[in-house]
Amino acid sequence: MNSIEERVIDIISDKLGVAKDQITRETSLIKDLQTDSLDIVELVMDLEEEFDLQIPDQAQQNIHTVGQIIDYIEREVKQKKSGSWEGQGTGAVTKD
Repeated sequence: MNSIEERVIDIISDKLGVAKDQITRETSLIKDLQTDSLDIVELVMDLEEEFDLQIPDQAQQNIHTVGQIIDYIEREVKQKKSGSWEGQGTGAVTKD
């Protein structure tokens, strides 16, 4: 298991009070983990904070399993590391 997968499972386990060994990539958030919309919002907020990214509402609506969360985060982290998001800002540089 890679570190992103481990971290996602840790967060889900902590947030939802489910044993880690009960969570697999195929685990359904709603059917298997009995999450409601508030649980999902809180889970997304924790994941966004942990991985320093934003998960748009549209993406959230298409995520139904733990594996889909892991795949989404892996793609976003890879894009961020590859620098594909760089240069899209205002170009302003500030010093602290």
